[in-house]
Amino acid sequence: MLTSGDRVTSGGQRSVIVLPTYNERENIESIVAAILSQSDDFDVLVVDDNSPDGTGEMVDRLAADNPRVQVMHRPEKRGLGTAYIEGFLWALAREYAYVFEMDADFSHDPSDLVRLRAPLVAGEADASVGSRWVPGGGTRNWSFLRTFISRGGSLYSRLILGVPVQDLTSGFKCFSRRVLENLDLGSVHSNGYAFQVEMNYRCFRRGFRVREVPIVFVDRRVGKSKMGSHIVTEAMLVVLRLRFQPSVFDPTGAGSPAEAKYSRTP
Repeated sequence: MLTSGDRVTSGGQRSVIVLPTYNERENIESIVAAILSQSDDFDVLVVDDNSPDGTGEMVDRLAADNPRVQVMHRPEKRGLGTAYIEGFLWALAREYAYVFEMDADFSHDPSDLVRLRAPLVAGEADASVGSRWVPGGGTRNWSFLRTFISRGGSLYSRLILGVPVQDLTSGFKCFSRRVLENLDLGSVHSNGYAFQVEMNYRCFRRGFRVREVPIVFVDRRVGKSKMGSHIVTEAMLVVLRLRFQPSVFDPTGAGSPAEAKYSRTP
């Protein structure tokens, strides 16, 4: 349900950044301001899961003062994947040309947004992934265990699914409108790492061109990480489901992927 900033854009080349939030009061004002400063054609949609700390109410005030800010209020915490799907569907109803997903805690640098969109604007890719595991990418303030889980999860998924993306679990992406219109978003039910892997796999199966753009991921500035062991477990199970039950997302049940093209930006 939308309660603030519900407006239809004029289409064209406008972009919207979808920001799922749950207890991001300490970050939300500064992250929204940082995103909007990157380009005049960037809008922000915050999808808030009834944050107890008042994040949603703060965004209501931002939306009242700035037509480039929108907020979707959900009644309860429903998970990252469903927040993105609802945000994507909202964006498609408003004819945005490009739709981003990113974290609201500054782990993803807003200054990378234009670089992430550039291959799509140039017609060189249909979607892009902010990648930590290609030359030029990396992480800061990560423990060995977290690095192992992230890199290991990407390797595990890549080996089983055959998707030629180095950073399959990245949550920093840009999609062209055409991609989201063709991925059957209503059939996506995974969350966390699993959601990121599944979206990459769907792009792979549909033959879309995906570009990996190097980014440096910085551990969240303030607040607590929402990643738990259950997220990793779910991702492992979803990868197996995608590999051995392709019909769960592909109505044709086709056994082999389309001829997808993946590349990297230096």
